[in-house]
Amino acid sequence: MALSQGPVSTTASTCTAETARGRHTFVVAGYSLHRGLGAGKFIRSATFHVGGHGWSVRCYPDGHTGKDSNQDFVCVYIELMAAKQGAAEVRAVYDLRLVDLLTGESKVLFHPAAPRAFSGESPVWGARWFIRRTELEASTYLREDRLVIECDLTVIVAKQEASPQTPCEVIQAPPSDLPVDLGKLLKTAEGADVAFKVQEETFRAHRVVLAARSPVFEAELYGPLREKSDGEAVIPVEGVHPDAFRALLHFIYTDSLPATDDDLDGDESKEMVKHPLVAADRYAMERMKLVCASILCRRLDVEGVSTTLALPDRYSCSELKDSCIQYVISSNSMDEVVASRGYEELKRACPATTVELWEKASSSKSHKIAYAEQRDERVLDELD
Repeated sequence: MALSQGPVSTTASTCTAETARGRHTFVVAGYSLHRGLGAGKFIRSATFHVGGHGWSVRCYPDGHTGKDSNQDFVCVYIELMAAKQGAAEVRAVYDLRLVDLLTGESKVLFHPAAPRAFSGESPVWGARWFIRRTELEASTYLREDRLVIECDLTVIVAKQEASPQTPCEVIQAPPSDLPVDLGKLLKTAEGADVAFKVQEETFRAHRVVLAARSPVFEAELYGPLREKSDGEAVIPVEGVHPDAFRALLHFIYTDSLPATDDDLDGDESKEMVKHPLVAADRYAMERMKLVCASILCRRLDVEGVSTTLALPDRYSCSELKDSCIQYVISSNSMDEVVASRGYEELKRACPATTVELWEKASSSKSHKIAYAEQRDERVLDELD
């Protein structure tokens, strides 16, 4: 049952990033007295609040870890002391600065490239190599044994808002009816300006449609052969079955093959597909050729795969050949294929394809044997 094409109810929402900003100044008086605490030991600022969360500044006078030359640096970190209720993670960006005590100006010494996520598992982020100790002690950032650290902190809050639903509903367009309309045009032949004689049947069509879909028809109807074609009331077509030509025109106008009779048995059904494959190759309809090949692949069996395998060489369809060979290999039915009626004809008409079939089947069998031997060896090793 087709789905109804009714109106579609539409809603929308928006996620915006809001921020809360704050600055804290941490004065370290008696800097020399804090020296010698040891690596990993820190002094902490008072707790300050930004965005509803509690924060502090950590300062490690003797480095954080004592490794990787870290002991030669003063380290500074930001710590999430207390997140407000319901916040499992707090995202924030920050600047860590030192104030020049001679000029009063501050300089950013650390700024992360991206926001950091503070949480219970990772409450501390900052600069492991904030400033080398010798550089600090020789600068005007340290005067009268006093050091001033500034932290600019911006907390990011994601806020979601649902837009109110409006009474206006989006109208859903129905599927394209172009193939149906062109199919009717072919059936009625209204405005047809060319005819083809295929055995005892005559087919009327439209030159511009045929030329737009097939390069062969384009050359025949608008190329060097045009004068000859225009001089004849009907263009004769040799070597194509009328049913195949009918299917070709149907595909040109509707981009699909005509429906087949479900009462046909397997052999008759395959023949109904092979004929359009011949016409598709003759008129360079590559998509139609692959559609036919796809149908044939779905109907492969051991008895008829040899006959189908003879088609790709004649009609330049490597995809069909690969599928047939893969079917024989995967079904492990090489002996049954060789005993089938079509195999002798395949050997005679397509010797190269027959050799390729044997080579790939043999290679696949060798791989299976090698895998079985390796598996048996692993089992024996485990038993030992």
